[in-house]
Amino acid sequence: MLDGFEIIDHTADVAIAAWGADLRAAFANAALGMFSIMTDIRKVDETAVRDVEVTADEIKVLLVSWLNELLFICEVDKMLFKRFDISELTETKIVAKCYGGKIDPHQHKIKTEIKAATYHMTQIEGKRDGVRVQVLFDI
Repeated sequence: MLDGFEIIDHTADVAIAAWGADLRAAFANAALGMFSIMTDIRKVDETAVRDVEVTADEIKVLLVSWLNELLFICEVDKMLFKRFDISELTETKIVAKCYGGKIDPHQHKIKTEIKAATYHMTQIEGKRDGVRVQVLFDI
C-alpha cells in the first residue's frame, strides 16, 4: 500500500481517508490531507519545526486529538505544516516533529477553514498491506 490520502465527499463538511504502510504513515498522511484541504501545501516552506506530543485514552481519540492539536497550533501561532516525522506512536500517545512555516497571506491562500476534527465517521483499519484511517472535519 502506497502512502497517501484522498478527500471524501460529504454533504455539509469534508472528510479524508489516509493510508500508509503503518500507523505512523497513516497518521502523518491524515495531517497532510488536513492541511491540503486548507491550502496549497506545495507553497508551504519548511522554515520552522514544532515538537508535538498528544496523549489520549484510545487510538481513535488520539487520531482526532492529534489533528485538533495541529489545528490549534495553526490557529494560535499562524502556522501551516507539510511534513510530519512521528517518532513515537502507541495506542495512547503520539510524539512528532512537524515541519512548516508561518502563514504568509501573500503566499498562502486559505481555501477551506477547518474548525475541528470530529469523532463522527472516524475509523482506523488495519489492512493486509497497511493501515487506513478516516476522519470528518467540521468546516
